[in-house]
Amino acid sequence: MSLPGCPDKCGDVVIPYPFGFKPGCFREGFNVTCNESTSSAYLGNHRSFKIFGFNLSQGEVRVQKHIQYSCIDGTNNIGVPGHPVHMNITNLPFVSVSTKNKFTTIGCATVAILHGKNQHNYTSGCVSFCDKDNIDNSTQCTGMGCCQTSIPVNLRALWTSFLPVYSSSFAQDFSPCSYAFVSEQNWFSFDTSYANSRLFGELHGGDDRGVPMVLDWVVANGTCEEAEMKSSSACLANKSNCTNVLDGLGYRCNCSQGYEGNPYLHDGCQDIDECKHPSMYPCQGLCENTDGNYTCVCPRGTHSDDPRTIHCTRGSDNMMVIGISICSIFIIVCFVLLSQRQKRKLAKERERLFRENGGPILYQKILSNQVDTVMIYRVEQLEKATNNFDKSRELGRGGHGTVYKGILEDNKVVAVKRSTIMNVAQAEEFVQEIIILSQINHKNVVRLLGCCLEVEVPILVYEFIPNGTLFHLIHGDDNRQPVSLEVRLKIAQESAEALAYMHLSTNRPIVHGDVKSLNILIGENYEAKVTDFGASRMLPKDSVQFMTIVQGTMGYLDPEYFQERKLTDKSDVYSFGVVLLELITGKTAIFSEGLEEGKGLASVFLRTMSENRVEDILDPSIIGGEMAELLHEVAELARQCLSVKGEERPSMTQVAEKLKAIRVTWREILLLKHEETELLTIERPCAPSAGGLTSNMYWTAQMLGMDIEKPNAEHQV
Repeated sequence: MSLPGCPDKCGDVVIPYPFGFKPGCFREGFNVTCNESTSSAYLGNHRSFKIFGFNLSQGEVRVQKHIQYSCIDGTNNIGVPGHPVHMNITNLPFVSVSTKNKFTTIGCATVAILHGKNQHNYTSGCVSFCDKDNIDNSTQCTGMGCCQTSIPVNLRALWTSFLPVYSSSFAQDFSPCSYAFVSEQNWFSFDTSYANSRLFGELHGGDDRGVPMVLDWVVANGTCEEAEMKSSSACLANKSNCTNVLDGLGYRCNCSQGYEGNPYLHDGCQDIDECKHPSMYPCQGLCENTDGNYTCVCPRGTHSDDPRTIHCTRGSDNMMVIGISICSIFIIVCFVLLSQRQKRKLAKERERLFRENGGPILYQKILSNQVDTVMIYRVEQLEKATNNFDKSRELGRGGHGTVYKGILEDNKVVAVKRSTIMNVAQAEEFVQEIIILSQINHKNVVRLLGCCLEVEVPILVYEFIPNGTLFHLIHGDDNRQPVSLEVRLKIAQESAEALAYMHLSTNRPIVHGDVKSLNILIGENYEAKVTDFGASRMLPKDSVQFMTIVQGTMGYLDPEYFQERKLTDKSDVYSFGVVLLELITGKTAIFSEGLEEGKGLASVFLRTMSENRVEDILDPSIIGGEMAELLHEVAELARQCLSVKGEERPSMTQVAEKLKAIRVTWREILLLKHEETELLTIERPCAPSAGGLTSNMYWTAQMLGMDIEKPNAEHQV
């Protein structure tokens, strides 16, 4: 009932969590004071509310409340009324007075007033008088010697007072005292002796005595839905339910049906073994406990219409067999008919989806030979190829969908993209996009092989690229061999050429819209393959696309596109500039390193460029020798791509040509230095020993893409 390691009792009172009296043993606002000398528990930090017990499922706590009384003295004058008994629980954050209480007055000349506060001020009253001829026969609290009335919801403070009644006859014939109190409604039972003597006051009026009163509590303010949205629900047990308190206090938690325990604790709700409690969970047959429930069946050879409440009796075995046979045949027939109906319904649904997704239009294009490279797949083919889209077949998961490895019936390996959304307004536009993508014929763009249109969101089938993404090549493994600068520039150039082709070489230019290292696959011999066109847009020549919703990846997003919703081919240039930075720095688009924790790579790079210290951010594995000038040229190209204004950025064609020129120029320079180094080695045979390489030779070989061991210091000239 309590938190592990915390005391669960104060005297005889069980203290369940969220309540507790040791530090760290209670939820904030639910502390209890335990007087160990008297073994008494009190609600909150003071001793105004002595606790009798808690009810977790009902959200109640029973406490002791003192009564208020006023007596007439012996001279038949009205004495000084008892001081009002105040009860203020506003300092107990989640508590209010339950409507299970009643306001009660006892007396023969009594006018008592109940004052309270919830969201409004509240005043009510109760009046009781006595008649000498009838009081002895009265046993009900209906005004003759006793009066009761209900109280409103959500009272957070209350107190009682008396109005004076000037009469001397009551002091002679009846009890001279009047009493007023709020108590649990089923606790009080009126007795005529209370009006004829001081008996009630003697029983309940002492300093350490009083009447039981019920307080409602909730575990937190707000609603279950609000707590779930904020991930702050106090219902911690797996098998627990959250319930909004109807009077607006907040919410409480209960164990689900079939479970019992404390829903405010992890693993606090445990399965009830109903078979051990036959009085609560009846079973006239064989009882078996299940998780959250139980089963009750008749022993073999007996039967009952309801074995939980009706005893099992023996019947004719033949009649039972006949009955079972008839039922079995009926079930089989129903199952066959239902299966056929479901198949027809599924076929109609697939036909509808195929039609809505533009299937007839694409089919006509194929028949007219406008499209000859796209296959139309059935959903069963792709389910079989991906083992029903099994998680073990996942190649990657992104914002536009999940890609699976598929093996077709002819053993051809493909990549199957199952999208989560489809950003097309009409079927004709989607079909036109498939047609254009099918016509992209570039060695550095992943080729579209086909599609499936008989599902809610069309499934696309691409050629399979086996060696992962550029992101994993650069950032994936700290123990990997460094990727040479030549390989990095090769990937950069080929990716730029693919994007330039998309921008210029089709009838309608295609803007990729989500260029990043995760969307560049690595083929054989480090061949770059641009993929994932989920955010792509086809634009008219020399036009822009205004977007209502920005798509892309943080760290790569063009600021002009992000702020003005203006998607152009220069948006791809900006994103490619970030990819270029990943290649020469070895850092991710959003990285944490030293003082630059959680910074964008683009902003950090531009700052280092402006401060003439770009070497501080470059990848140490590719810096050395003649690399500095080369890397400065690449860094300058990246800076141009990252210009805030799109019009100041180069086109993708210019970027591709610049990267190609850098590779050609520096290959020639390094090849010449390689030849000079070899000539120097011949003229000075004592330089390296045992075939060792000089530092210059090592970096030259790296630039040429050769896989050699880095020389030791003792080998260097």
